[in-house]
Amino acid sequence: MHAPDQLAIIAGNGVYPRVLARAARAAGVRKILALAFEGETEAELGQLVDEICWLRVGQLNRMLCTLRDAQITSAMMAGQIAPRNLFDLHPDWRALLLLAKLKQRNAESIFRAIAGELEKIGVALLPATTFLEDFLAGKDLIVGPKLSRREKSDIDLGWDIAQKIAALDIGQTIIVKNGAVLAIEGFDGTNETMRRGGALGRGGAVMIKVAKPNQDMRFDVPVIGRETISVAAEAKIRVIALEASRTLLLEKQDVIRAAQNAKISLFGR
Repeated sequence: MHAPDQLAIIAGNGVYPRVLARAARAAGVRKILALAFEGETEAELGQLVDEICWLRVGQLNRMLCTLRDAQITSAMMAGQIAPRNLFDLHPDWRALLLLAKLKQRNAESIFRAIAGELEKIGVALLPATTFLEDFLAGKDLIVGPKLSRREKSDIDLGWDIAQKIAALDIGQTIIVKNGAVLAIEGFDGTNETMRRGGALGRGGAVMIKVAKPNQDMRFDVPVIGRETISVAAEAKIRVIALEASRTLLLEKQDVIRAAQNAKISLFGR
């Protein structure tokens, strides 16, 4: 796509917003405004953007007014918001109105509603993979030792289950070993799921991470980063199977190197 002249990054936690800022700049975006959240967004992002506006989680009206005043018409969501902060939410009047209209209050319904509010003020929410196509996972064995027959069987078993869990908007990650599902991602997130499943598996488990069947690629796209590999190594996960062309490998070469060093196989399906 043709890079917009200006871009707003709605920045959650982790390295994702920084990777996106660098990629957007390399693609030709002239001005980048970061909408950062206190207690979530890493301060280093400020060094990569032209302007950074700090908000509390729940300050929807201020976010929309900032975008309108800056006359920005393209935005992207990058990074997550920690579950504890979602529970400790102090919504402003605009966020209260938005939440009151929702029948379900999960990540997808909230993000979709925010996208609708952005559209009302003329801001298009771009796919979360924009500028990051080179970071998408490929097919088959990406790095690491060849998979055993048992590991392939665990992927086959877990894949369908993971997609069903994702379709119910429960989580997008499961841990499997020897034909048994050890852990399913809930509100605690991917890292805690790996720790729980790894402890039960006592080494050699398979992690499966998928996109939702009708994944809205504007937000909540599956992501694997260096921290994911670090936690997987700590939990003694042997294989990470992920959805090819729909999962981002942030800092791709570092992720591949870390997996290689930990003897963890990344497999795109």
